[in-house]
Amino acid sequence: MAEAISSLVDLSTRKQVAFYTLGCKLNFSETATIARDFSQENFERVDFEGFADIYVINTCSVTDNADKKFKGLVKKALQQNPKAFVAAIGCYAQLQPAELATIDGVDLVLGATEKFKLTAYLNDLSKKEQSEIHACEIDEADFYEGGFSLGDRTRSFLKVQDGCDYKCTYCTIPQARGISRSDRLENVVANAQNIAEQGIREIVLTGVNIGDYGKGEFGNKKHEHTFLELVQALDRVAGIERIRISSIEPNLLKDETIDFVAGSQRFVPHFHIPLQSGSDPLLKKMKRRYLTGLYKERVAKIKQVMPDACIGVDVIVGFPGETEDYFLDTFRFLEQLPISYLHVFTYSERPNTEAVLLQNPVPKHIRNKRSKVLRALSAKKRHQFYESQLGKEVSVLFENENKKGYIQGFSTNYVKVRAPWNPEWVNTTKKVRLSEIDEGGYVRFDLL
Repeated sequence: MAEAISSLVDLSTRKQVAFYTLGCKLNFSETATIARDFSQENFERVDFEGFADIYVINTCSVTDNADKKFKGLVKKALQQNPKAFVAAIGCYAQLQPAELATIDGVDLVLGATEKFKLTAYLNDLSKKEQSEIHACEIDEADFYEGGFSLGDRTRSFLKVQDGCDYKCTYCTIPQARGISRSDRLENVVANAQNIAEQGIREIVLTGVNIGDYGKGEFGNKKHEHTFLELVQALDRVAGIERIRISSIEPNLLKDETIDFVAGSQRFVPHFHIPLQSGSDPLLKKMKRRYLTGLYKERVAKIKQVMPDACIGVDVIVGFPGETEDYFLDTFRFLEQLPISYLHVFTYSERPNTEAVLLQNPVPKHIRNKRSKVLRALSAKKRHQFYESQLGKEVSVLFENENKKGYIQGFSTNYVKVRAPWNPEWVNTTKKVRLSEIDEGGYVRFDLL
């Protein structure tokens, strides 16, 4: 196999590979890891919008929108190069490999464990009459494969955990990624040190259920280290200005972790905490591991020790059995919470989940209507949060992209700012005073 790969890439011109990632930050970190494998095999990484010899699409199974987008991406790839080799990897490739294999233009489908061996399957890049499928039984996905992204000069997504042992009735992730398992503490710290050496200013901790950090590989459920111990160890890594915790379950976000972040010089006051519903009966139907009372306590604790903290919330609308009263319960609950923004997901039926069998499905037009209501609430909450920050002195890390003549950046507590483009500010941190909210909803500032 290695000889085949070698003969493939020992050409006068390097083969070109393009990647597209659907879904979560974890997918982005894994795509970056797989891309480095290609680089080691002498492939040149190019933009997905241009010509490539192979296009790799890292799929998502969370919503049906991600399913639909996959087909469009295959079409786009073949428009750039009709002879291109197209590989589908990731969550949807694990759950529905046969379905992906039937899509015109798809040559290779790799599931949960095989995606990290992608380069080993590339002995022949010619188009296939029939797609090749390699997807394991999900109980075989019990080993851990680490990863982190380096494509962005400003931040890196650092994978610390994979899989999930929860049984939420709407979710396909346990079927797509397997059991909860974690990287060893020393490996995570070494990866963080590697990231720091690349001049990257910010790390975002990612995983499926990062608060469950500590469970070992191969079904070893002993927590060798806790999430708090992970946070404490990373706080000691020199060279990283900021560490941000991505989505963490409210029942796993302990007071001790919140207190530690409040006193940390590296961990930033920004939390993203899934709620999914503000109705306790619906939370029980979803088989979530908390009720609204605990969620409210977590938000109150954060605001007590970090009054300026940014708090993001995931919420699902249109779950089966969501009556108008239950939806209003959710709206009122979110309205009174001191949160900063919402990520609103319109419920979509996923195959082989408990939720598809539940009674009283919500008509799609009502789901869409409720989604719009909560998105409007999100815009209101974000504006209120930004207004509360005006006049304050904050540290802003600027991004590396020119967006219509503006440079953008984020404060430690996730206030999004912008100013006229200045390439000298890219990947730098500036002390600023927040001054006003502009017509685009961004915050303007004065340099200090």
